[in-house]
Amino acid sequence: MINLSEVLPQIEKLAIKVGTMQEENLGRKDLKIQSKSSGIDLVTEIDQQSEKMILGFIREIYPDHAILAEESGRFEQDSEYLWIVDPLDGTTNYAQGLPIFSISIALEYQGETVLGVVYSSVTDQMFTAIKGQGAYLNGIRIGVSTKQELLDCVLATGFPYDITETPHNNIAYFNELVLKTRAVRRMGSAAYDLALVAAGRFDGFWEMNLSPWDVAAGMLLVTEAGGSIIHFRDDRKVSIICGNSVICQKVHDEIQHTDKKKAAQ
Repeated sequence: MINLSEVLPQIEKLAIKVGTMQEENLGRKDLKIQSKSSGIDLVTEIDQQSEKMILGFIREIYPDHAILAEESGRFEQDSEYLWIVDPLDGTTNYAQGLPIFSISIALEYQGETVLGVVYSSVTDQMFTAIKGQGAYLNGIRIGVSTKQELLDCVLATGFPYDITETPHNNIAYFNELVLKTRAVRRMGSAAYDLALVAAGRFDGFWEMNLSPWDVAAGMLLVTEAGGSIIHFRDDRKVSIICGNSVICQKVHDEIQHTDKKKAAQ
């Protein structure tokens, strides 16, 4: 395996470079915005420029590695390594000029995530993890929340782009959990949400219908910060609950209870 301790500073430096470019273009009135799968699934020219910068670096330094990127898809190589890239997670926020977005870069080796970086440029928060070495925020080790009761918790979640097309759209789960917790936040960047769970800023997170680039780095951050992950739906792409083991299970119980109530109606 390549030396991940040498790779990580390279990726941090890359994330800062890309994040600086994103900040410089935030709030531009002439920003080019397009729709993808639906009218609420957006891509901007900055998403595309960010991905070009990240992929260009990876191809130059690691030309034999495979890549899976949100905007460009998968670049196959006969390699044990796979980079998973979300160049700008939180595009809707970015298109609105809202300063809540992040860069997510993960590396898999033989199908297992071994390195993860989530960078929030506006807040200058660099979340990093190497498998087996813990999770860090700006070089300081972090850990998940230790809360044990849902009523004490602030959770994070999000809603899928096909929210109007399917009943499995998280609204029912939200309606239940918002009444059982201190608060539920909807930040608009799943990668950032997961990083904040790893740092204990959020006590837990759940969401459905995510893609690998949304969660690859963040899930490693959570587990390296001592957290747990439950996959709770097989029919909605990546659907996960994250937090400490107790809160994960309590959120899962509420979700299962909601499903049973809906099935009985």
